[in-house]
Amino acid sequence: MTDDEESVDPGETARPPLAEQRGVDTVYGASEDSHLLAEAAADSVEPGERALDVGTGSGYVAGALAEAGADVIGSDLNPAACRQAREAGIVAVRANLLNPFRAETFDLVAFNPPYLPADPDTEWGDWMGAALSGGEDGRAVVDPFLEDVCRVLRASGRAFLLVSSLTGIDEVREYAAGQDLNSSIVAEESFPFERLVVVRLTSA
Repeated sequence: MTDDEESVDPGETARPPLAEQRGVDTVYGASEDSHLLAEAAADSVEPGERALDVGTGSGYVAGALAEAGADVIGSDLNPAACRQAREAGIVAVRANLLNPFRAETFDLVAFNPPYLPADPDTEWGDWMGAALSGGEDGRAVVDPFLEDVCRVLRASGRAFLLVSSLTGIDEVREYAAGQDLNSSIVAEESFPFERLVVVRLTSA
């Protein structure tokens, strides 16, 4: 997701959409990071709790939360992602991060953000690029999420954030601490060029 909706409008560029060049869809599907986050979040949720899956994409993480008994809603800036999540049975709304949601609404928030560091000069501005690119440091969307997540969580609420070593795990946790968030790593998986972790966040 990005704050500037127009910057990710596929119609804004005459070049072929980046997603087509990669041979993938315009909606981010479930991958290793999705599985890791889904398992950690679903293990934590209690039946009947209200949960939000930010950047829901195909609705995979939201589906895992629903199967665990949560009353879940998915959100995504990409309208195609919202449609795909709805087709998978997820209530989904188009939203930029946490902006439209009321304070103290959710018991659990999950987010698999766009986290790959990217050179702005090489980005084409299509929806798949928006789902993957985290800006120059990989934290262009992570930081705004951390700044606002406490607002939408109930008193006993917690958030689960997927973080890559490419983004900077320590840097993300330090920034979270600056937002009065306690953090702990509750799941991780290592790959040849990347370490993925799920960070559990609660109000300090």
